[in-house]
This record gives sequence, C-alpha cells and structure tokens, in this order.
Amino acid sequence: MSFLRRRIFGEISSEPSRESTPERGEELQLVPKAKLKALKALPHKGRKRRNGFVFILGGIFGLMVAAFFANQSDVINFDAFTDLNIDALIDVIPAGIIRDAKDLTQSEREAVSYDSFSVGLHLQSQGIKASHPVIMIPGVISTGLESWGTEPKSRQYFRKRLWGSWSMMRALVMDQASWKQHIMLDKITGLDPPGIKLRAAQGFDAADFFVTGYWIWNKILENLATIGYDPTNAFTAAYDWRLSYSNLEVRDQYFTRLKDHIETARRVTKKKSVLVSHSMGSQVLFYFYHWVEAQDGGGGGPDWVNTYVDSWINISGCLLGALKGLPAVLSGEMKDTAQLNAFAVYGLEKFLSREERAEIFRAMPGISSMLPKGGNAVWGNRTWAPDDAMDQKVSFGTFVNFKESNSTQSPRNLTMDETIDYLLDHSDTWYKDQILSNYSHGVAHTRAEVEDNERDPRKWTNPLETRLPYAPNLKIYCFYGIGKSTERSYFYRENQDPSTKLNVTIDTSLNKGEIDHGIIPGEGDGTVPLLSNGYMCAKGWKIKRYNPSGVQIKIFEMPHEPDRFSPRGGPNTGDHVDILGRSSLNDLILRVAAGKGEQIEETIFSNIHAYSGKVKIFEDEP
Repeated sequence: MSFLRRRIFGEISSEPSRESTPERGEELQLVPKAKLKALKALPHKGRKRRNGFVFILGGIFGLMVAAFFANQSDVINFDAFTDLNIDALIDVIPAGIIRDAKDLTQSEREAVSYDSFSVGLHLQSQGIKASHPVIMIPGVISTGLESWGTEPKSRQYFRKRLWGSWSMMRALVMDQASWKQHIMLDKITGLDPPGIKLRAAQGFDAADFFVTGYWIWNKILENLATIGYDPTNAFTAAYDWRLSYSNLEVRDQYFTRLKDHIETARRVTKKKSVLVSHSMGSQVLFYFYHWVEAQDGGGGGPDWVNTYVDSWINISGCLLGALKGLPAVLSGEMKDTAQLNAFAVYGLEKFLSREERAEIFRAMPGISSMLPKGGNAVWGNRTWAPDDAMDQKVSFGTFVNFKESNSTQSPRNLTMDETIDYLLDHSDTWYKDQILSNYSHGVAHTRAEVEDNERDPRKWTNPLETRLPYAPNLKIYCFYGIGKSTERSYFYRENQDPSTKLNVTIDTSLNKGEIDHGIIPGEGDGTVPLLSNGYMCAKGWKIKRYNPSGVQIKIFEMPHEPDRFSPRGGPNTGDHVDILGRSSLNDLILRVAAGKGEQIEETIFSNIHAYSGKVKIFEDEP
C-alpha cells in the first residue's frame, strides 16, 4: 500500500495544518499576496480531475465490496482477491489519471504549505514558548490497539494494529471472526481472553492519526512542536479504552505510570504539568484525580494534584456521558447507522449485524463508562427536560419512546433512569455485573454523601457523586463545540426478527417534524450533548460540595461553522473530533501550556447557563 501511495501521490508526508490563526482584527499572511492568489486558484483547476480520480478509486473499491457480497452467494471466489497485485492495479489505471492525481496533490501541498504550523508560528512571533510539561489523554477509540499475542491464531497480527489502521480494515473484511475474537474482552473478567493480547499503542503515534490521512491529535502536536515541545516535555498517555477504569490499573498499571510520569516531569522541569484530555479522556482523568489521592490507590494524599498539576484542559469532555453510547449497547445502533439508507445498512450489517455490534460494545466495559449520569435530575422526566425548546413537540425527558406500546418489550416511554434499568434488565448477567461493579450514574445531594463516595471507586467517574480534588491552585479550562445536531432521544419499536436476541430497535421509518429516522436531535457537538459538555463547568462545579476548594473554571465555547469545502470542517469546526484541528482551540491550548492562560476570557454563546439552572440539583439538601 505504501508503494501505491508513492506511485500516485509522490512523497508521503503528514497532512499539515490547513488553518491559520489570524491576530484579532487583522489577517495573518505568511506568503506574498500574489502567490496566495495563485495558490487559491489551484483547487478550481483541479476540481474536475479530483472528482474523476475519486470516482475511479470509488469504482475500484465498489468492485471489491461487490465481490465480497457476491462471495456470500458463491458467485465469485473472493479468495482470489487476496493475491491482488497492487503493481498490476497501478499498471491498468490510465496514465492520465496518475498524472492528474500527482498534479492535484502537488497543488494541494503548495496551497497549504504556507499555512503549516501557522498557529504555533503566530504565537511564537508573540513570544509564546513552551513552559509547562504537557501530558495528553486521548478519547475513546482514538488510541490504536496492536496485537502482542504469540498463539497461532494471533501470529499473523503480531505488532499490527487491529484498531486504528488499515490492518484493522483488512482483518475485519477478510477474517471477521478472528478480528471480533481479538477485539472483544473476556465477558466475565473484563480482561484479555485466553491466548489473546491486545495493547494500546504508545507514544505520539498512538493517537496522532486514526488511519493514514485521518488526523486526530496531529495538528495539536504540530503546533506544540512549533513553540518548543518535543518528547522530552510532552507525552501522550495512551490507554486501552476497552477496559474498565479499575482494570486499566489491574492489567496495565496505567494510573501508576501516569502518576510516575507527572512526578518525573515536575522533578526534571521544576514545573507543574498541564493535562490535556479529550472526550472519554476527561472521564479517565477525573477518575485518576481520585485514584492518585486515595490510600488504596496511588497514595499521593490530598495535596498531590495541587502539587503536581497546574491546569486541566478539558476538551469536549463527556463528563455526564455520551447519550449515543446507550443505544449502542442497547441495540447496536446510533445515528451513524440509523440514518444510512437501506442499502448502506444492508452492507454494514453484512460485516457486523446490530446484534454483533451490541455484543462487541458490551464486551468493552470502558465504553459503558460513558453511559449517561445524573438520571432524571439532569436529563428530565416524562413531561419536561432542562434543554427542551419552547416550541418542542416531543420532550427530551422521555429518552426512549415507543410509537406503539403494547407489549412487554415496549411497555411505555422511558425516562433516563428507566432506560438504564431497562438496559440492565434485558442484558446478560455478565454485562450487568460489569456495569454495576464499575460504575454509578446517580447524584449525591449532600456533602456527606460526596465524602463517603471518595472511598468507593465505582463513583470516581461520576462528577455528580464525587468532588474535584482539594487543589485551590488548579485551573480548569472547558473547551467544547456547540451548534451541531446531536442525538438527544430516540423512538424505538419492538424487534420482530426471531433470529436475534435484541428486543428492540430504533424505528428508522419514523420521520416527522424534528424526528429524523427515529432520532430526536438536540444541541451539542455532534457526539456529546451540550448538557454533558457544559453543565459541570457552568454550574455543577459552582456547587460547594462538588468543588470544595474553589478551583477556578473557565468556559470557551466554539460554534460549529464548518468550511463547506473541507471534509473535516476547516478552521472553525465545532465537531467533537475535528475540533482538535480547530485553529482557535490550538491557540488556546498553546497559551495555557505556555503559562498564559490568564489571557483567555470566558466565552459562552449557548444557553448552557439557562439549561443548567433548570437541572434539579441544588446546594446541600437536607
């Protein structure tokens, strides 16, 4: 495959940042205007060639997929494709297409080369430079997982990534049963199945790209490097996101290693660390704050965080859960599949059916850490929810709705508390045991409850049942996107398929008013709803029992204003993942890392304060 890329695209290089960060009130220009104008014209010149090239590659991929499906009916022997020679494939592609592809990619490289590392270069010109050690905690599924098993069934995958690479795609298509066997954890122990050993990739490579060309943390790494960061003062604390948080320590000693690295950074640099977490990584870090202080955990004592951590940058942190995680484990569905057309769903389920997807998600207890927290107090009741709009016809308060409720499988519409109970009541014992032994989803209404929960690791992922550390000098920055349609509640129907154990499925036939293929969208960043991203920062940590030492918290919201011509949204995206490449986010991260966080002003565009005020959680209650 690397030869194919060289033949078509020429030199291989990491995708540079395409977005600049202009100084307030003026436009940042790093090349002569004449050259910039000429470069801007290049994409128009190559647009038809781009479409033609993409069409050709799409056709080739379509033929391979068609061959796979045909193999299911014994029309074509797909085994022949395993011997497909990439050189032969290149030889039959017309020379004009190869030439056009080279010209196109060369023009794109020229068009963005002036803009590479622009956020860091701009701040560097203002005197911003590396100061605090930076430790990054990635989100769910963004860390690659590679095989270290040496049993016969695993040898073909040794040190290959079965998550986060093209090896994963090949294994999923060519050897689905083996891939599924490797990616799932043991259902009883929540650890490695016998004879299988997958581990999180390490270093910056663990999370910079998901697969070649699809960046995750790479743009942040580019800009950090520009102001003076490198492996001696920056570190990616990658982890196996499939594991429950307690098993992260049991199997990988993850939290012990993270503690050691932070302490070493302080000892070497004489400065506290800046911890940067994204998505599920924010929950992992919140758990770590409790573990590191606990006598039965890291044993650091109550002053540890205040001693070693300067700032916590919480990017799109799903502190109260990701709602789409619930239908993922309930019925193997989420918007990404529910809104596909019938043919696309058929193709997807040829690889993994809804039942298989639900089984895989359940056999990854780490994913279930993102089940919604706070219950009806946060997410609403049968008639009301804090984030309901004035003219909304269907309240978000009933999280799972049934258009027809006439059986034991769909007895009535369900609130958040009832939905979680329904999930556990209709799950295998092994999954129920994993959830109840690792997580809690309630609310602690008094300070006494909160302090009692500090001794219960099941509560450590829930900021509504435990507190921030006693760290008066700690600074928390909540950066997240807004303004992108996000799953908020669902319409389900009874599953009539006798071949599956799943009782219900999203009613994708329902399209009416705001209901889109059985999904009722709300506000958020496309993955995490606004209440989960913003409630703790806007109000929850203003309540004394959850923040007893008065840790300073700033919110900076980023409206989703995508570039219509950029597949990843461009410099002003607010998407849950693509925000990691947003220019203003990179600017903010670099300022905090450089010890200039005081320059950041709280910026709020949404109704998060109004919604938070309606949440049924108050100061200490009797």
